[in-house]
Amino acid sequence: MSGISDTERMITLKTVEGTLFDVKSSIAKDIKTVQAFIDDSDDDVTSPIPLPNVFTRELSRILDYLNNHHRFRSDIEKADEEMARYDAEFAKSMSHEELKALILAANYLNVKDLLEFLNQTVADVIQNKSVEFVRNFFGIENDYTPEEEEKLRNENEWAFNGVEQD
Repeated sequence: MSGISDTERMITLKTVEGTLFDVKSSIAKDIKTVQAFIDDSDDDVTSPIPLPNVFTRELSRILDYLNNHHRFRSDIEKADEEMARYDAEFAKSMSHEELKALILAANYLNVKDLLEFLNQTVADVIQNKSVEFVRNFFGIENDYTPEEEEKLRNENEWAFNGVEQD
């Protein structure tokens, strides 16, 4: 191994489109899927680590998120406040489709903190929303007949209390 410390070592990640990202190993280790490549290697990882299920846009956002969270952690006094503000803006900056694509990438890469944050963001978006809104959000086709759906709504009327109109 070279004289470069582990936190300064760079790892190259390759998206499905072939875009290469050079990432500090300290950041790469937060990506559990990548960590397996790093841990299994006796020497420096010199060839790009392929990420066949991750697109450039999503990896760029994930790395931005991880880099910012590492930066926030370095200033403990401001960390929680700045992280919360950043997370709120990060979530607001995405459309529903972008949010779902990022969840798939974070899940594939096994970035636990980001995945939990994104899932909570989705939960917040669909909270108190109508069945129709949730179906549209997730792209679920209604396979109930109008009669079946009406029966279920009547049997579970409590579940529809406080639901916002679309």
